[in-house]
Amino acid sequence: MGYDSLQKFIKVLEKQGELRRITQPFSPHLEITEVTDRVCKQKDGGPALLFENVPGYDMPVLMNAFGSMKRMCLSLEVNDLEEIAADILSFLEAEAPNTLMKKLKMIPKLRRLANIFPKTVSRAPCQEVVLQGDEVDLTKIPVLTCWPLDGGPFITLPVVITHHPETGKRNVGMYRLQVYDKNTTGMHWHKHKGGAAHYRAAEHRRERLPAAVAIGPDPAVTYAATAPLPDDLDEMIFAGFLRQEPVELVQCVDVPLYVPAASQIVLEGYIEPGERRREGPFGDHTGYYSLADEYPVFHVTALTRRREPVYPATIVGKPPMEDCYLAKATERLFLPLIKKTLPEIVDMNLPMEGVFHNLAFISIDKRYPGHARKVMHALWGLGQMMFCKMIVIYDREVDVQDLGAVLWRLGNNVDPRRDVVFVDGPVDALDHASPLPHYGSKMGIDATRKWPEEGFTRQWPEVIEMDSGVREKVDRIWDRLGLNNDRSR
Repeated sequence: MGYDSLQKFIKVLEKQGELRRITQPFSPHLEITEVTDRVCKQKDGGPALLFENVPGYDMPVLMNAFGSMKRMCLSLEVNDLEEIAADILSFLEAEAPNTLMKKLKMIPKLRRLANIFPKTVSRAPCQEVVLQGDEVDLTKIPVLTCWPLDGGPFITLPVVITHHPETGKRNVGMYRLQVYDKNTTGMHWHKHKGGAAHYRAAEHRRERLPAAVAIGPDPAVTYAATAPLPDDLDEMIFAGFLRQEPVELVQCVDVPLYVPAASQIVLEGYIEPGERRREGPFGDHTGYYSLADEYPVFHVTALTRRREPVYPATIVGKPPMEDCYLAKATERLFLPLIKKTLPEIVDMNLPMEGVFHNLAFISIDKRYPGHARKVMHALWGLGQMMFCKMIVIYDREVDVQDLGAVLWRLGNNVDPRRDVVFVDGPVDALDHASPLPHYGSKMGIDATRKWPEEGFTRQWPEVIEMDSGVREKVDRIWDRLGLNNDRSR
């Protein structure tokens, strides 16, 4: 069953040896970032960190809670992400059964689906303390200033909730908030995101857009806010699916929205149509500062919280960082959905060094001439894969999770003039290399073995491999040789 609070998740992390309590004083201005960045660069992402002594503030700061594959599994309460990858595909493409066998197979699925819809409650831990109007003061939260050239302190792990002003459809996304003063922040949503679409609709109607920000709900809700879900799927329902029980929601005190009852802190307010303010710079997940630009302004009219909240935050910068593991989880969880559309795909690797929207290594079961090009173009047409700046396609036997293997094949198998494709299209808003904001070029590379039908008339050489019998003989006596314990090839 799902975690009933972030505090419960912290206890689990500590019991598993995945948390370190930091009792020395560290400031939220750069110092917590420096400590956390060093930990994130350790092998396997280092431990989660609970900074218990933040001078000037009465709440601890939780960092790097999702910063390893083990902690991602703990956050979603599975032993391996592959356990739920197939379930997610089944959930996303649930269909009405039309035969007795399908109906029988649907019974366990229906039992799980029946328990995923949000549940409304009248009392909630996130409303133990209620501050409204002049009582609101964001400066009492230990919001981090992460990097020296940042435009100010930023709330970096917010779950932002809005409803479409015409359809009423809920969107839950994660958009950073620069704190300007005690009751206003920036709202950094890119034009491709769901929250931005809601705001455009409200602006067209010349209406305020109510918004709520949940800080520190349970881990499944936080992950769901980052997941690349289909437009018609409610993130709260998806979180309920991951938790295997409903997300409890409570009505806000000042806006007509519902928020996760288990949250640590909730900000309520609105965004005015037509209002913009300079936001940034911000040290971003690309490893560069995203430049300052004009973004909407979030006016906070109410702040509710637990009596003893924990403030969760994250930092982004040169990989590897905590967000890399959130993204790697998405890669594994949503690969079956991509393979449903493109069944020829064998595996996919969005390497941390490519900050996920810059580089993708794809292995395919190549079946016909030009197949690699078909796959790269198809991927650019799938949701957030449209932002992928470089896609490299390999044959099925290539382990795309092995960086050495993909670079070796890339260097050997590619004729640049023949195998490189350039296209124009949308690019991520953080892409500083494109000549225009949001629009630029992308590159596809066919690193597969070339066929005669593709115009390759020379003989393609075989990969060097040792005779299997010889390998087995040496394997049997290897330990007696005393050379080393590494039998990898």
